[in-house]
Amino acid sequence: MSRIAQIFRYPVKGLSPEPMSKAELSPGRAIPLDRAFALAHGSTQFDAVNPKFLPKSKFLMLARNERLAALRCRYHDESQELVIEREGKQVARGRLDMPVGRQMIEQFFAAYMGDEMRGSPKLLRARNHTFSDMPRHCISLINISSLRELERVMKTPLDPLRFRANLYFDTGQPWQEFDWCAEGGGVDIKIGNEVMVRAFSRTQRCAATNVNLETASRDANIPLQLQQAFGHADMGIYLEVIQGGSIKLGNTVTPAE
Repeated sequence: MSRIAQIFRYPVKGLSPEPMSKAELSPGRAIPLDRAFALAHGSTQFDAVNPKFLPKSKFLMLARNERLAALRCRYHDESQELVIEREGKQVARGRLDMPVGRQMIEQFFAAYMGDEMRGSPKLLRARNHTFSDMPRHCISLINISSLRELERVMKTPLDPLRFRANLYFDTGQPWQEFDWCAEGGGVDIKIGNEVMVRAFSRTQRCAATNVNLETASRDANIPLQLQQAFGHADMGIYLEVIQGGSIKLGNTVTPAE
């Protein structure tokens, strides 16, 4: 029986994850505060009143900006404060519900990223919007058995967080999760006693997975390794929440019969 081993949210697109012991899910929505904020290049046009999906190239992201991996961030829900640390020391702090707080975060990234920024950075947020790599609200899932199969081929351990998923679980069988993304409609999956999700797409991997999260350097070519070994560049799947409720660590993950 498969169970949830880890739950993560990524408050700011491209920055570090926050572990969670539980999460409340709503139909058609992502995990609360997952990719709720994004650091956009100054040239990016975004309407917070009428938000639209934008490609990840419009934002700071690990695929191009590996220096982001050297930072650790924490978002405090009650105070709406973002704290950024590097090598265990605080380097920036600001309340994201206040202009001066957002400005402090933006100024830090302007200095930290230097020439990698296209114009002055803008910290973006919009109501009921997520800055996901997908045009729709979704949850990403990784089967640890598939990751272990990739490690076997590459002959090296891989930090699961390279794949920036929301949920990690283990079916005991590599690539079983791909069977849940059948053409013409994905499989419904029950999580715990309340939540129902539907698999709708495999997750094609990009250069972000090549970044070592400890050294903030590129030390692999994972999309290429996947393609050469398995004939695809996919790791993990995307899910849509069909029936909401609470999920927590240890919940069972059970495909519908």
